[in-house]
Amino acid sequence: MEKTKSNPKTRLAKPAWLKRRLPVGGDYEAVRTLLEKQGLHSVCQEARCPNIWECYARKTATFLIMGPACTRNCRFCAVEQGPKGPPDPAEAERVADAVKALGLRYVVITSVTRDDLPDGGAAHFARTIETTRKRNPGICVEVLIPDFQGDAHALGTVLDTSPDVLNHNLETVARLYPRVRPEADYGRSLELLRRSQSHAPGIPTKSGLMLGLGETAEEVREALNDLRRAGCAMLTLGQYLQPSRDHLEVSRFVPPEAFDAWRKEALDMGVSEAAGGPFVRSSYHAREHYEAMGR
Repeated sequence: MEKTKSNPKTRLAKPAWLKRRLPVGGDYEAVRTLLEKQGLHSVCQEARCPNIWECYARKTATFLIMGPACTRNCRFCAVEQGPKGPPDPAEAERVADAVKALGLRYVVITSVTRDDLPDGGAAHFARTIETTRKRNPGICVEVLIPDFQGDAHALGTVLDTSPDVLNHNLETVARLYPRVRPEADYGRSLELLRRSQSHAPGIPTKSGLMLGLGETAEEVREALNDLRRAGCAMLTLGQYLQPSRDHLEVSRFVPPEAFDAWRKEALDMGVSEAAGGPFVRSSYHAREHYEAMGR
């Protein structure tokens, strides 16, 4: 399915709150070079995350395993489509070595979606978690996983390694799924979060929503309620930003005060910890988000 090209005449101008200076100094180049030398990918780079300069400068990155290309074609995402070949069995060791070189105490590991693999890459996730822990004693590991096409066994394979946080993004409201995530399923993602809590109730679950894709306030509220009923303990809400003219246009730029209000509403609903803001992403300040729960 082709991505929708935008009409440059209708593109919204970015408001002042989405303009910021790049950080000065830090370890940006060191992190970029380390990933390149290790043959590793980051979602920061492949998804064109607006926080890449800040996060790399703070000597952190979100590792993207199983290659830089995805089997799906979500219309909001900049990650390349069409993976080639099986995952590299040595990737787990390289991730673990990079985590050690960066001196991380908290790491987020995510992946492209690999519907071409029998288990969706669950065993590769498990191997990466175990190897990272073995080489980095005391490390906290958050995983941001795909839906594994609803395979409960694959989910169990990941959960049985006891990640510190199990993250799976809902991304948007139910009505927009056919347009935004045509190969995903709203109910399937919620079921993954429910199954996670049933299988491993001691592992907090986390999810995220993008705003600015055309959702209504009532639809956001419904999604928040659905996530809470699914047992989601941690939530992130951020602004959708169009990564290229070949992706979905931004419908609306949500002001910072609206994100503050949604964060408060989520907490009032019973979510343990929530972060909201134009630049908030799933793994943005993930360690601080986790520690705010008193972990």
